[in-house]
Amino acid sequence: MSTTGARHLYVHLPFCASRCGYCDFVTVVGRDGEHERYVTALLGELELERDLLAPRLETLYLGGGTPTLIRPDELERLLASLPTADEVTIEANPETVTRDLAALLAQNRVDRVSIGAQSFHMHLLDVLERRSRPESVRRAVHRLRDAGIGNISIDLIYGIPGQEPAHLERDLAEALALEPEHVSAYELEAKPGTRFAHAHGAELVRQADAMESYFEHVVETLTGAGYRWYETANFCRRPEYAGGRDLRARHNLGYWLGHDYLGLGVGAVSTIENRRWRNAPSLARYTATLAAGERPARELEELPPPVRASERLMLGLRLDEPLALDGLEDALDEPGLDRLADAGLAVRNGGMLALTRRGRFLGGGVTARLLA
Repeated sequence: MSTTGARHLYVHLPFCASRCGYCDFVTVVGRDGEHERYVTALLGELELERDLLAPRLETLYLGGGTPTLIRPDELERLLASLPTADEVTIEANPETVTRDLAALLAQNRVDRVSIGAQSFHMHLLDVLERRSRPESVRRAVHRLRDAGIGNISIDLIYGIPGQEPAHLERDLAEALALEPEHVSAYELEAKPGTRFAHAHGAELVRQADAMESYFEHVVETLTGAGYRWYETANFCRRPEYAGGRDLRARHNLGYWLGHDYLGLGVGAVSTIENRRWRNAPSLARYTATLAAGERPARELEELPPPVRASERLMLGLRLDEPLALDGLEDALDEPGLDRLADAGLAVRNGGMLALTRRGRFLGGGVTARLLA
């Protein structure tokens, strides 16, 4: 936490060309005519909350939705009006990355782009209801490189209905051929009750049995290619292969390290000191309220120190660096830690705690047993 203001700013742009069946983010399809009003609302919310931010931001992250789907003039207005930050990231669906868009991003301080590839197989993209195609990913990367953006992340998903080990192997090979600075590889999560879970329920159950082997294959392949497995689902090129740069996603590191952050936009979440709030998910209500000069409707959650300590423990152990336990002792189940240490899943060295490699593969199931 910071007493001098949050150094991480998230901006949510909910617009999408279509809605993927597995997605549970706050999104809206179409609504092209609302881009100008929404950007104005975002900037209005920023003015109302500016005192919560530090004078200089460490990171600015534009997520969605599909941020690169917004009208170029409105995207440029937004980027020009947001605070300066040391790292500026935007999420992009590959089919939206034209040469003009790549130039617009580079000219407006964006220095990191996260491309939602998900897979390089047409039949798997169709299952995910993605509009992009494998050639779109390659074209997007080349256009961003040509525009001078030198920090590109590629998102992949595994455990897709119909996916076989050979498909995952090829997806990883295709991603590595593009030499991204960063790769995020996520296990597919289909929320119960969604149309995606209903349509693919039996296959999702079958894929669940393969998830551990898929996960291990992802880690072995990417670390073998010179990437650092720095967080459960995230990998960056090691400094010796990247001109000495630390290419970890600094914005997400802020979350995992328990730093304060401000979120702007419909459905956006903020965590400041001992409070967390989520803006209501209604786009119409959000823009109307900000047009009246008022803060959007929010759900507020108090975060007493024990809750923040537990979150710090759970999130911090997702990283590959030992976690300092100072101030977290009350959140730790000491007998549980002893059992995990005996099982070779966790290591405590003085005031530092880390999961072993095997413990990291088991992930949340291990950290849950560490909580008091």
